[in-house]
Amino acid sequence: MTTYRSKNALLALCATAAAAPQATARGTAPALAWTACTHTGHLEGQQCAKLPVPLDYADPAGPQVELAVSRLPSTRPAVRRGALAVVPGGPGGSGVQRLSQKGAALAGQMAGAYDLVALDPRGVGGSVTAGCGLDPADRRLTTLRSWPGADGGIAENTDRSRRVAEACAANGGAVLSSFTTANQARDMDRFREALGERKLSVWAVSYGTYVTAVYAQKFPKRTDRVVLDSSGDPDPARVARGWLANMAQGADDRFPDFAAWASDPARAGEGLRLAEHPDDVRPLFLELAAELDRSPKPSNVPGLPLTGTLLRQALQTALYGDAQFPAFARLVRAAQDPAAVPELPRELAAVLPDADAALMVGVICNDVAWPKDVAGYERAVAADRAAHPLTAGMPANITPCAFWKDAPAERPTRIDDRGPSNILMVQNLRDPSTPYAASLKMRDALGQRARLLTVDHGGHGVYLGNGNACSDRTVTAYLTTGERPAKDASCRS
Repeated sequence: MTTYRSKNALLALCATAAAAPQATARGTAPALAWTACTHTGHLEGQQCAKLPVPLDYADPAGPQVELAVSRLPSTRPAVRRGALAVVPGGPGGSGVQRLSQKGAALAGQMAGAYDLVALDPRGVGGSVTAGCGLDPADRRLTTLRSWPGADGGIAENTDRSRRVAEACAANGGAVLSSFTTANQARDMDRFREALGERKLSVWAVSYGTYVTAVYAQKFPKRTDRVVLDSSGDPDPARVARGWLANMAQGADDRFPDFAAWASDPARAGEGLRLAEHPDDVRPLFLELAAELDRSPKPSNVPGLPLTGTLLRQALQTALYGDAQFPAFARLVRAAQDPAAVPELPRELAAVLPDADAALMVGVICNDVAWPKDVAGYERAVAADRAAHPLTAGMPANITPCAFWKDAPAERPTRIDDRGPSNILMVQNLRDPSTPYAASLKMRDALGQRARLLTVDHGGHGVYLGNGNACSDRTVTAYLTTGERPAKDASCRS
């Protein structure tokens, strides 16, 4: 539900009984000391600060950790109505960086109605981080994502998952244990308090929609206008495990968009037309991936050949946005050409920093207990490979969570229809990460609290992301005027 880091990455959450977080998150946030931001890509006028929060909200007077926070103040104080938090995806997305990336466009839409604010969640960017001391080979995207072997076997995945879980238990400490969605929701409320706001409006994307749904569940009276952009299934028994599993259907939903693009005669002049008919693109891809499984091809990265697994992960990444189609088609062309040396996408070639890898597994494993039966994962992978060849069993595979040493500290939060009716959901019909069918589970859970705007578009992320004027107009109107569709609605492509 991965904006997805190394393009967005992946997911999850837990929570305490309603009274405890309300009490521990209230009344102690200090004033923020704002200074001009200095990070790469910061916007003119963007301000940054550090926010202390409890390491453990059950001990609010105990050890504190710091979070990086940022704001773009409204330039029209006379029309300012509050603060709008930009909540990133992940786990692994930086709110501060997302504010830098989207702040100018968002400020143009809001016309001074809000201070635009964001924070880096625990484990991200300028906030407190933790590490597991993982080997470099265990910190690539295609190893953090559990892609089965070429034959569907998961023995290597099982060994790696056990090794990662043991390293995190030995090295992560109390800081890594604090990386939970429940704590992110509490940190949001501490940020609201430090800003001096009675309520907080939110635009959340991907995994951030779950964080925000939990926030709205735990602190309903502190929400103003809430936009959930690209939501997953909030089933408290599965959370991140369910989001990963749903990515198999998401790839199937989205692939026809790429197939239509890659068979368009307009691609011929670019050298990127892969087939004459859309129906021919899928078998072409599957056959090429199988060939690379048998005979990996040397790439531009020494020691890291292009395998079928790498090609499948590159496809999954490319399905997030149409702008990534050309690069993936070039990778396919290079893989087909005996004389070419494929250039691997940066996110596949890179070894992630240890702190980033620790966060990616930490949140999803801390939030909810995962099954521990290896044989059960073997059966699930075999079934998923047969039903969804594009993702080859990865979404159903074993992860370090199967061997995680600590049980979840809290029961997962159940999202329900109790609370103010102030949520607008926006969702693409063909989303590779948070598929439409899964978003309907969030819609059902929220009941009368929400309206759903369905957008006839492919890719991950809607508002200010896919160029659909209807959805952009609807979201802007809600955030600036409070006008929300009277019932669920849709936007054409």
